[in-house]
Amino acid sequence: MRILVVEDEARLAENLRDGLEADGYTVHTAGDGMTGLLLARRFPYDAMVLDLLLPRLNGYQVCARLRRDGSTVPILMLTAKDGEYDEAEALDTGADDYLTKPFSYVVLLARLRALLRRGGAARASTVTVGDLHLDVTTKRCRLRGTEIPLTSKEFAVLECLARQPGRVVAKSEILDEVWERGDDGDVNIVEVYIGGLRRKLDVTGSPGRRSIETVRGAGYRMAPDA
Repeated sequence: MRILVVEDEARLAENLRDGLEADGYTVHTAGDGMTGLLLARRFPYDAMVLDLLLPRLNGYQVCARLRRDGSTVPILMLTAKDGEYDEAEALDTGADDYLTKPFSYVVLLARLRALLRRGGAARASTVTVGDLHLDVTTKRCRLRGTEIPLTSKEFAVLECLARQPGRVVAKSEILDEVWERGDDGDVNIVEVYIGGLRRKLDVTGSPGRRSIETVRGAGYRMAPDA
C-alpha cells in the first residue's frame, strides 16, 4: 500500500517514512502543502498523513482542495495545536482522523490501519467535462470521440483545469501544480502550453468556440461543456 506523508519537519518526515517502510508500506514524502497536493492529485495513494502547519498551503487547505476534487483518500491530520475547535475544523474540511503532536508511532500506525480498513473510494482515474474525457492513468485525452495526442505537460495543464471546470485558475496556480516552481517560475510558460492545447482541442471541438477561456488579469477557465 502507498502512503503519502506531508510534513515540513524533515526529521519527523524521515522517521515516519522509515517506520512505515519497515512495516511494509511504500512511502512518498512532501515538505510543503503545494507539493503534497500535487502528489495527492497525481498518484492513487491508499492513505495520507497530513501535517496542519505547512508552508505554501496549510493542511486545512490541502484537505479541502482534495475533497473539492472528489478525492476520498483517507487522511490522518497531524498538528501541534491541541484544541477541540482545531479538531472540529480538521474533520469539517474532510480529514478522517486527527492526531496531536507529540504522538506515539504505535498509535499513529494503529490509526492508519483503521483508516485503511475503512478505506476510501479510489480517486477518480477519469475526468469528464462535457465531451472531453481524460484518462489519468494512461494519460490519454479524447474529445468528441477523437483521441488528442498530448505531451505529459500538456496533459497535466489540461487536467489541472478540467478538475475544476468553470473556475478561473490563475497562471501561478497552474505553474505551482504542474512545474512545482511556485511564484519564482516564469508564468509565460503557462501561456505557451495553453496555446498549444487550444490548437489541438479547438480543431476537434465545437466550431467557433474555445474549450479553454482566458479571463483577463485572472487566468484561465475550462468551459463546463468543453
